[in-house]
Amino acid sequence: MESCIDRFIDKGSVNSHRLFRVRRTVFQMLEDRGYTVTDSDLNTTLEQFRVNFGQEPNREHLFISTRSRADPRDKIFVFFSGDDRVGVKELKAYATRMKEENVYRAIIVVQNKITPSAKQGIKELATKFLLETFDETELLINVKEHALVPEHQILTPEEKNALLKQYSVQENQLPRMLESDPLARYYGLRRGKVVKLTYHSETTGHYVTYRCVW
Repeated sequence: MESCIDRFIDKGSVNSHRLFRVRRTVFQMLEDRGYTVTDSDLNTTLEQFRVNFGQEPNREHLFISTRSRADPRDKIFVFFSGDDRVGVKELKAYATRMKEENVYRAIIVVQNKITPSAKQGIKELATKFLLETFDETELLINVKEHALVPEHQILTPEEKNALLKQYSVQENQLPRMLESDPLARYYGLRRGKVVKLTYHSETTGHYVTYRCVW
């Protein structure tokens, strides 16, 4: 993560610096979700980013496409909205491209807001496509890197069943994590997923707990 000194001496555009940080967080998020991300994607410097995309990047050129490491058929797109507000027209263009390339999951990074009609459109498309939206401001810093955030491990279905059997509980008896939780959104977790949280603290020591996403 860049320091205050780095930001102070940076002579380039504020916009390119902002989008560099946003895109870097997106790559980190994709890797943590199990998608293929190269070392060069993760370690691109601000200077390299500006060489590739310029001082005033065209957001649409920041588009990302990658596949799951576990299942190459699981492909995901990341669209960076070029408009200040994402509307139905832009949403339809994304859906058309996804349909043409047989992609059923995408992240839309928005500059400012998404219109109410576009939000409704995302709900209507949910039977065919899984579309997530993130504001650029949410991605300026990787929420996982906050000092107070515990280690997260997403349990497989088998690990989840073993946990429930071990403690003789139903999933609705586990502590809950909402789908809207920043870390649940970061990992793309859906209802029913169970997360193992490992805390390390000088005051409370080392302990583990589990949460089920709702």
